Order: sequence, then C-alpha cells, then structure tokens
Amino acid sequence: MAAKHHIYLVPGFFGFINLGELVYFGHALDYLKAELARRGMGESEVVIVLSHPTASIRTRAADLLKAVQETAGGDDGPIHLVGHSTGGLDARLFVSPGAQLAEGLELEPFARRVRSVVTVSTPHAGTPLASFFLGLFGQRLLKLLSLFTVYVLRFGRLPLRVVFRFGHLMARVDDQLGWKQTLLDQLYDQLLGDFSSERRDAVAKFLSDVGNDTSLIPQLTPEGIDLFNASTVDRPGVRYGSVVTQARPPSLRTRLSAGLDPYAQLTHTIYAFVYGQTQRMPLTALPPHTPAQSAALIQAYGAMPGPTACDGIVPTRSQVYGRVLAAVRADHLDAIGHFDQPAHQPPHVDWLISGSGFRRPQFEAMWKSITDFMLEDEKR
Repeated sequence: MAAKHHIYLVPGFFGFINLGELVYFGHALDYLKAELARRGMGESEVVIVLSHPTASIRTRAADLLKAVQETAGGDDGPIHLVGHSTGGLDARLFVSPGAQLAEGLELEPFARRVRSVVTVSTPHAGTPLASFFLGLFGQRLLKLLSLFTVYVLRFGRLPLRVVFRFGHLMARVDDQLGWKQTLLDQLYDQLLGDFSSERRDAVAKFLSDVGNDTSLIPQLTPEGIDLFNASTVDRPGVRYGSVVTQARPPSLRTRLSAGLDPYAQLTHTIYAFVYGQTQRMPLTALPPHTPAQSAALIQAYGAMPGPTACDGIVPTRSQVYGRVLAAVRADHLDAIGHFDQPAHQPPHVDWLISGSGFRRPQFEAMWKSITDFMLEDEKR
C-alpha cells in the first residue's frame, strides 16, 4: 500500500484564510483533492496552513510546523510543501537544515520527511513593493487595502462612493501626502462602519494584528531577503520547483479589457499602481539563473523577461527557484485561482484585475505540473 502523502498549502502575505470568509487556496484545494483521487491517492491529505498574516518568516514557519504537527504526526508519510508568495519562503526556511524557529519547537523530525517544496510567485530575491509599504503612506495604504479585501469578502464589492474617492486619490498619487493620509483614514472609518458592531470588532482586531506585527515587510525588500538567502540553505534530498508568473504592464488596452464597471476600473487602478512600484527592482538584486531555468523562461515567454517584468506584486525573475515547473502569463493572484471566470462552479472571482487573460485551462495545467512534480517519486 502506498504511503499517505501530506500536502501543505502555505498562504502568502496577508493570507485571506485568517478571517475564514474566503478560502485562500480554495480552487487549488479542490483541484488537488480531485487529482489525487483520480490517481488513486485519495487517502492523501491536503491541508491549508493558517499563518500570521504579516509576521516574520520565522513566525510563519512556526505556524507551518504547528499545522504539520497536528495533521502528520500519526504516521511517517512523505510531506510536500506548496507556498504561494511569502509562503514559499516559509517552506524554504522550514526545511533548511539547522533552522531554529523558537525554543522548544522540534522541527527536524518533520523537516526530514519533506520530499518536495514548490514555490508559486515567491519573491526569492525580494520585491520593491515591500520597500514602498515601509513608508508612512505605504503603511496606511496597506491597512486600507487590507480592509478593502475583507469588505469585498463580506459584501461582494465596495460602495461606489468609496470607489470614486479612492480612484481620485490614486490618480493624484504624486501630490502632497497630508490630505491623502486623511482621506485614507476617512475611507477606512467609513468602510468599517458598515459592519455590524460584533463583526466590526472582529475585523478591527484582525487588522490591528496586521498593523501591530509587520516584521515581514522589511524581510521582503531586496535588501532584507539577501540576509534570508544567506542563512537559508537547501536540504539534500528535497526537490525544489517554482511556478513563475508575469502579467501585462498596465496600459490603455488592459484598462479597456477591465470593462466599464467602476469597481473593475478601481481594482485595475490599484493594479497599475502596485505594478509601477514593483517595476523598481534594482538590477543588482536580480539573481543569476541556470541555463535550464533561462531556457524554461525563454520557451514560455518567447524571450527572457526584462528586469521590470513582474506579476504586479513580485518581479518575475525574482520568482525562479529550483526547477521551473511552469512559467505563465498571470498576475500574482491568478495562480491561486483568483481570476475572472464567474461561470465556473465554484466561481473564480478576480481580486486584482490586470487583464492577464489567465483562465481555468491554464490554472489546471499549472497545478497539474505541480502535482506531477510532487509525486515524481511514485513513478519510480
């Protein structure tokens, strides 16, 4: 009888799962369960990890250990880690030989059972967007964008009055900061006031937790991740693979493809803004690639992605690690199923309207390549 495989899906920065209203990896979870059953491995387990949203990589790796201890302690089956965005860094630290997470945490018995690590849209060389969020305006904007996400999860979409005011703010991003910070605070209070008093307290506590521990943000800058890479090494015997994403630069074409709906136009404006920040990757921070990695990127995109290529959140060439399993034209959230295909059941809902064109067939092909990689040993 084949060993029971344990697969852990590790969310990225902010990780919507924390409020329980959106399953961050919902579509990936459904696909993996169905694919494992199709391959006669239905007894294998797929677990979504509950991570601190913006805490340090070390704290988040401890969250991963807790999930593994609770679900894989009853047998000695192989473990596979799939991390989206920052979750890929959590997975790398988890398996790094000699990693010390916190006093009393026994990591090694589980780390040595890991057979594969897959990183999806992960900032292995950092992202300039993190540097922006370190600033005062960036911190307030991050807080508001976090509330935007929670609000849409609860009510479906933002009120038009908020859409227009926020769009006006983003269009004048280079103006003086004072009035913008006041407007950000006003929009935040206005949205929070729409929740019931009981729900408002829960949301405010969650967002307070986000604001109180943002130690992850400086770690994701190109400068911060340099120290992480210097101290985190690959574990012998573990197979490392990466999924790489690259989205279209914002343009009149992508704005028209978003449609006339004001909410879609707002989310595209947000995409255009974060894309512009992410483009500012220092040339010296771009990692060298192996010939095989470069060949995979060229085959997928027709040419080596330039230094400004990104998925709106992470530079494309920062995402390469180990074997390139797939290189797709997608934005940062497309890869985990958050793209525009409402007719599918369950529906795919787009949170970052980029005009990438990524849809269900590409999603299934990408996650099939991840499944094939995790289960390579089963073919031998």
